[in-house]
Amino acid sequence: MANSSLRIPPIAKKVPKKLEKHGDERIDNYFWMNNREDEEVINHLIAENAYCDEMMAHTKGFQNDLFEEMKGRIKEDDSSVPYKYNGYWYITKFEKGKDYPIYTRKKETLEADEELLFDCNVMAKGEAYFKLVGISISPDNTKVSFGLDLTGRRNYTIYVKDLITDKLESDKIEYTTGSSSWANDNHTLFYTKKDEQTLRSYQIYRHKLGQDEDELVFEETDDTFGVAVYKSKSRKYIIIACYSTLTNEYHILNADTPDEAFKNFSPRVRGLEYSIAHYNGDFYVMTNKDKAVNFKLMKTSEANTNISNWVDVIAHREDTLIENIDIFKDYLVVSERTNGLNLIRIMQWDGSEDYYLPFDSETYTSYTSTNVDFDTEILRYGYNSMTTPASVIEYNMRTKAQKILKEQEVLGGKFDKKNYTEERLWATAEDGTKIPMSVVYRKGLKKDGKNPLLQYSYGSYGSTVDPYFSTIRLTLLDRGFIYVIAHIRGGEYLGRNWYEHGKLLKKKNTFTDFIACSKYLIQQGYTSPEHLYAMGGSAGGLLMGAIINEAPKLYNGIIAAVPFVDVVTTMLDDSIPLTTGEYDEWGNPNEKDYYNYMKSYSPYDNIEAKNYPNLFVTAGLHDSQVQYWEPAKWVAKLRELKTDANKLFLKTNMDAGHGGASGRFESLREDAEEFTFLLDLEGISS
Repeated sequence: MANSSLRIPPIAKKVPKKLEKHGDERIDNYFWMNNREDEEVINHLIAENAYCDEMMAHTKGFQNDLFEEMKGRIKEDDSSVPYKYNGYWYITKFEKGKDYPIYTRKKETLEADEELLFDCNVMAKGEAYFKLVGISISPDNTKVSFGLDLTGRRNYTIYVKDLITDKLESDKIEYTTGSSSWANDNHTLFYTKKDEQTLRSYQIYRHKLGQDEDELVFEETDDTFGVAVYKSKSRKYIIIACYSTLTNEYHILNADTPDEAFKNFSPRVRGLEYSIAHYNGDFYVMTNKDKAVNFKLMKTSEANTNISNWVDVIAHREDTLIENIDIFKDYLVVSERTNGLNLIRIMQWDGSEDYYLPFDSETYTSYTSTNVDFDTEILRYGYNSMTTPASVIEYNMRTKAQKILKEQEVLGGKFDKKNYTEERLWATAEDGTKIPMSVVYRKGLKKDGKNPLLQYSYGSYGSTVDPYFSTIRLTLLDRGFIYVIAHIRGGEYLGRNWYEHGKLLKKKNTFTDFIACSKYLIQQGYTSPEHLYAMGGSAGGLLMGAIINEAPKLYNGIIAAVPFVDVVTTMLDDSIPLTTGEYDEWGNPNEKDYYNYMKSYSPYDNIEAKNYPNLFVTAGLHDSQVQYWEPAKWVAKLRELKTDANKLFLKTNMDAGHGGASGRFESLREDAEEFTFLLDLEGISS
């Protein structure tokens, strides 16, 4: 029998810390948790984990059943659709019973012998966390660079492997983003260095194989910017990208002359956003220049890249957001979004054709996928919806013939898309704005207010959560849950203005939009406050914290994954990873107006003595995006002030960071635990 004293939740000690800004004083009793080296902090997190495990012990068998059910729908021995790059077909595959990917390639034809690049299952042995990223093959196909993270803190060490001898070279480059780009001499690598404390990507280095001393070629001195380096699809240029929330700048270098200096593409202008793609002597520029809020496409000669030389290719449209372009020898493919829906537009360079791929569903997701070859008339794209498993489709842009290369298999024998209904609903926000939602549920459902419903959203950084298919979600749908994605302001579902109206001094629209969606779903009989649940992670966890302060009676339970909840204190601490780069998203609290506005919604600062919903909160000890102490402090303060007897659990992954467990199936255990929390509240145990 477990120690019954664990049923008393861990009560964190209070050490008042006075925080003062703009003449405003805040007392933070749990500031002391901001130290992952402190044994008392670690012990508190362990105690919270033990309490959660004890309180959910009666669901352990069910959790395991759900884990096996979710795992059972996934094809374990699976492989990606091969793509061809520089004479080789590249394949990623998974083998039965193994947690990590295996990367291979075949020379020229798919009938050729398979060459092993990496077996991550072997490499991950003995590691609590393992992540391999940034696979980059040298132009002569004889070497590969890659990045490894063994803590979950997104701090990668770059290594180089000789593919002829299958041996690691002596090169070892620490504190990087993990990705690197080869110059055309097969000997020079460019990579991005991170600041060891803030983890900001701020320097670009030139590395010569076998040499210890690397040369700094670019440093970003503005701490609201980050940098990255990559190679153009044309393979002619190494490109340095400088980025902040609102501004971009690029520097270019011919990949044939890696020892020369980078040239500024066009000097940065605050508020000017753009991205570049090289093709046939020109750069194509996707930009918001000239107040093109939804972006337009321009071009300029590679010899004269300054903004004064840019000319329009596709004009700005008020109702259509340009999201991406793919360039081919004879075609330009433009990824657009109109009225929330993805569109793929195909234009022939000679002007003879301009058409859209036909999609007839009310709500779906489509996107161009891996298209690394210029000289082809074949476009690869992906398609799925909340009832339709993901497909990779090959489309001939000349003949318009298409074939499905791969459709996601849903194992277990029970799935039939005809058993589910998907629809798009529109709620009305406080200011009269119509807010779209994508909804899925099993057919035959009665709208009598008795259905459990999980409402999910993110709502920040212009990041759009499209209506996508999920095998994991079937676990809830098949037990009577309705699942809703609320496309609230702060994302870009309805274009760039949708984002602009959900950030900075308009951030609260994100929260009130979500609440308006909840109220609409209740009014229409989809659910009721006794059966309504909400879920969000990271900045979506901020959303969860805000809605339970604002409208706690609307929800029976909340899952807040690695939530960003201590907004004011975090944004005032520029030593914390990623803070200064966020000022254009949240505002700079060193300015009084932003401080006051932030403080008015910051979940941690607005906890009151009142009833709150049941809460399941997650954290990652090594999280670089949202530091573990934010959810830990939030839970401690909620325990202190809340006036209800509802459940409040904090589960910290002591071996991982922002993304949770690294193994393919280990993350399903976390999903199973979170779903069990919801199902248990509904009295569902099988």
